[in-house]
Amino acid sequence: MRRLPDREKLHIAGSPAWPLVTALLFLAASLTPSMIPRGWLVQGALSGLLMGLGYLIGRFLLLIWRSLGLTALPGRLAWAILDAALVAALAVVAVAFWQQGLWQDDVRMRMEMPPAEGAHLLRIAGLALAIFLVLMLLGLLVQRVFDMARRRLTHVMPQGAANVLGLVAVGLGMFFLTRDGLVDAFVTAMDESYETAQQLFDPERPAPADPLKTGSAESLVSWGALGKPGRDFIAGGVDAARISEFTGRPAKQPVRVYVGRAQNDDPELRARLALAELIRQGGFERKILVVASPTGTGWLDPGSFDALEMMHDGDVASVAVQYSFLQSPLALIFDTRSGLDQAAATIRVIHDYWRDLPPETRPKFYIHGLSLGAWSSMYGVNGFRMANDPIEGAFWAGPPFPSDMWTRATRNRDEGSSHVLPVLAKGEAVRFVSHYGGFDRDYAPWRNVRVIFLQYSTDAIVFYDPASTWRPSDWMREPLSPDISPSFRFIPVVTQFQMAMDMAIALSVPGGHGHAYYLPDYVLAWAELTDPENWSAEESARLTAFCDAEVQEGCAGD
Repeated sequence: MRRLPDREKLHIAGSPAWPLVTALLFLAASLTPSMIPRGWLVQGALSGLLMGLGYLIGRFLLLIWRSLGLTALPGRLAWAILDAALVAALAVVAVAFWQQGLWQDDVRMRMEMPPAEGAHLLRIAGLALAIFLVLMLLGLLVQRVFDMARRRLTHVMPQGAANVLGLVAVGLGMFFLTRDGLVDAFVTAMDESYETAQQLFDPERPAPADPLKTGSAESLVSWGALGKPGRDFIAGGVDAARISEFTGRPAKQPVRVYVGRAQNDDPELRARLALAELIRQGGFERKILVVASPTGTGWLDPGSFDALEMMHDGDVASVAVQYSFLQSPLALIFDTRSGLDQAAATIRVIHDYWRDLPPETRPKFYIHGLSLGAWSSMYGVNGFRMANDPIEGAFWAGPPFPSDMWTRATRNRDEGSSHVLPVLAKGEAVRFVSHYGGFDRDYAPWRNVRVIFLQYSTDAIVFYDPASTWRPSDWMREPLSPDISPSFRFIPVVTQFQMAMDMAIALSVPGGHGHAYYLPDYVLAWAELTDPENWSAEESARLTAFCDAEVQEGCAGD
């Protein structure tokens, strides 16, 4: 290692040496466990990203040190301290790599997943290093642009002002290039590709022959414009014969209405079309009416609707309107407004019609949503408009962390209850449940409106917290749930990025964990919410077993 007496020349391979120490520490921290088990590809990408971030933070701290004009250490002492720091950092990295496979297998075991087939340490290290080097090159490119800008500005202003203005100009340029250029192009391309893909999937599936089904020749809704999620929702699911097979009683054919995003560009017109189709099919003559908001792609979990329809002898009408083609994480970040606007329009239009019907004959009104559908449908609930004619209840599964109604309910939880599974006002109107409990608590009796939040303890889409960049979230201070490794530790900045990655891979785990909501919990939630006649815990277990045994025939729960 080259020895130079000047603090300014503590470099390795042409780069300042101290930021490399912080990069190594961030690499080691990135290998610690979080909510979701990570394969080598995901781990390598995360580690490379955090190495780059660690290096950037190191450069920033070095800049502060120099800006403060602190006394430089003698050359030999400076190098001795640096050598010791590098050796310590490398030792921490070695221990983290040694433990990485054990940490990930511990998380997998807690989710009843098989151990990984090898730790793939060389692959993780190679991918992390490659991503780190790419980020370094991008950083050098930005540095060159900044140097060019400030040099030009020094011709017309003092150097200090040129440095500040050059930094602002480069920062704004990157922001607008990213937001108005790359991001817009990316969202447009993804939206168009998903729309095309949805139109091409299952091209041979014919429109329904039943005139009362959405997409039939008599329907007001185009079968071709439904997209794959809409066609799956209408053509799939249980029929009256299947329901009778389970109940042993006569059953009705469930009503399912769906309007695709490609039907019309105006969310208000799509909502009114859904209402007209619901009226045409006799949806307001059923016992149960569910206004559902789909996920970003337009998908609706069949297990939830199958369970509800079977426990109520098919006397159920469900209606949903698609608002996007993007996957929920992408729609959550880049296309938020469309989901909120669509849910608000759909709920308002259908509720306005429903509230004018005779109370003694109109169906019980419920709102339902999973993931981004939960967030958007919460936004669509207008308490002032519904004050005189309130809905019967709402069932929201996997509510994303920005959901205002969920956030307020969690924040106002009863003293002593946990963040992961709160109790609010003794459960009189709102109840939180998960795969680890909540259904069997000693709540106060339900009052008028019933609301259930279904949330899994390892679902980062629910429990992600932007403030966990610098301090642990409430749930991190509580006893950890059984499916979270006891080796989990909050690490400033690092935990934030680990949870962001957990959101991206939240569906890569078995049902009951992460963001993979599944049939048994849907059954229990709908039974609690809608209170079917002559229903018991034994009936819930029998329905779950019935659907599990026939999962290939339509009772899907994953």
